Amino acid sequence: MVRRNPDPGQFPPGAAPGQVRQSTEGQGKEPEHTHQAVTHTHDHYHVTHHHRKGIEGLAGGWEHEGYWHTHEHNHGPLTHSHDYSREQEEQHHGTEAHDHDHNHPAES
Repeated sequence: MVRRNPDPGQFPPGAAPGQVRQSTEGQGKEPEHTHQAVTHTHDHYHVTHHHRKGIEGLAGGWEHEGYWHTHEHNHGPLTHSHDYSREQEEQHHGTEAHDHDHNHPAES
């Protein structure tokens, strides 16, 4: 399903040319809000998925493996909603898994 923003002129603050419009379809306990793009440095985590083979032909499953390191990286603008407070969002940022291009982590 392709969903169109009701106001096609609304982009998150700091959006680059060609940036996708963002909105939420529902609202959590914390209303929809937008975080501007930021580049910063802190210890952060990455998670990989590893498929384990099944026993005697049975379907296998997925395992999570994590690692962490510190380097400058960016986060693009993000519009979202959630069921935890903004204070918790700020406090937990460093313990959340991150996704970025490690060849250019401040530009991905």
